[in-house]
Amino acid sequence: MCDVRPFRGLRYNLQRVPDPSSVISPPYDVISLSERLSYYRNSPYNIIRLEYGEEQPGDSADNNKYTRAAAILDAWLKEEILVREKRPSLYIVEHNFPYQGTTRSRLGLLARVRLEELDNKGHIRPHEKTAKEPAVDRLSLLRACRANLSPIMGLLRTERGEMVSLLRRFTKKEPALSATDNQGVSYRLRVITDRAAIDRIAKLFADKVIYIADGHHRYETALRYKKEQCAAHRRCTGDEAFNFVMMSLMDSQDPGLVMLPTHRLVKGMKPQKITRLEEKLSPYFSVDGLLPPLPTSSDSIHSWLHTLETKAKRGTVLGLYGVHGNSFCMFRLKRDANLQSLMSPEELSLWKRLDVVLLQRIVFREALGINTLEKEVKHLEYTRDGLEAVSQVNSGACQMAFFLNPTRISAVLDAADAGKRLPQKSTYFYPKTPAGLVINPVWDSV
Repeated sequence: MCDVRPFRGLRYNLQRVPDPSSVISPPYDVISLSERLSYYRNSPYNIIRLEYGEEQPGDSADNNKYTRAAAILDAWLKEEILVREKRPSLYIVEHNFPYQGTTRSRLGLLARVRLEELDNKGHIRPHEKTAKEPAVDRLSLLRACRANLSPIMGLLRTERGEMVSLLRRFTKKEPALSATDNQGVSYRLRVITDRAAIDRIAKLFADKVIYIADGHHRYETALRYKKEQCAAHRRCTGDEAFNFVMMSLMDSQDPGLVMLPTHRLVKGMKPQKITRLEEKLSPYFSVDGLLPPLPTSSDSIHSWLHTLETKAKRGTVLGLYGVHGNSFCMFRLKRDANLQSLMSPEELSLWKRLDVVLLQRIVFREALGINTLEKEVKHLEYTRDGLEAVSQVNSGACQMAFFLNPTRISAVLDAADAGKRLPQKSTYFYPKTPAGLVINPVWDSV
């Protein structure tokens, strides 16, 4: 069973920090350098100082961004910038955000979740491959601060949105705080301390599986930290806080759950590889149209992505910019494409309609020879901004940009159930639950 528990979170003291909007930030892995600097300027108490500290000249093993984060956290606790919840609590976060001309709402539950090994047989399942380097960074931060600073996003597969229905009952309660981020997303945090309500919510997860939607590195980091702590303690009861990790749990059937695509940029390839690309792809894809640019780049991107989404209703399509001048080229997977040589029958049944996997297997591995993690690091970049993708190609910084439609949420869950992991950056759930709403201390058992 999934062990979902309340905890005594650390929260900003609104008497000392009256504007919560000034102290929250996105999770570290979606923040650019310029954005990080802006969060530093927002407030001397912005969570960025813990979540994503600055490296400084002269950093050493005893004085670095991790030790500084730990010292800042300790100072904020002593100065009561951060205060500890008096009672174990669950936290409901209501996200309200603009999307495609409308305002959407989504609910999440911040809770401690018992850590377990990641596989397709357990109650917590991954869906995406990870790189080593970010996990090393997060482990150093966790060792220093002994706290989960931002939540991992987990999805609960339900049939009729039972989790949303249950959490919605608690949104009539006055929020403990409200905040708005730089993208205009507002967050309302409600604190649930009633034992009967907590038990009722936790019971919902008893026979369910939690799928990691975002935060694989942080989960793997927490799991490794737990093993370190268990080895260091002579006796472990299993109730110590390091046996758990803070998660933002959401219903897979929540109508406010939005998945955005992450586009791929190619760089550093030999020119002949680019020249022969369409020839290499011809056994698998046919050209489904060339769209010329519109008067402005913004109009072009909007039109191209809309057309790509529309055409995807009739089969798998990929968008490509950079090989036909300023025109946008679309490739459609052929019905008779022989994919058996590229993947096993089990994989084929799972991946044949998943454009992000077909892009990696056919285009990157087969046609371009990007077939190792080292080559991916060397030749691929990622962006969710279509305008940025086109600009990178136009400037010559990159050679091509591949555009994708959003991955289907059901495909993500099916992959996790099958024990298969999607390529890196296959999913991007929007908006992220920010760091700074609640911190989970893992230094005790309460």
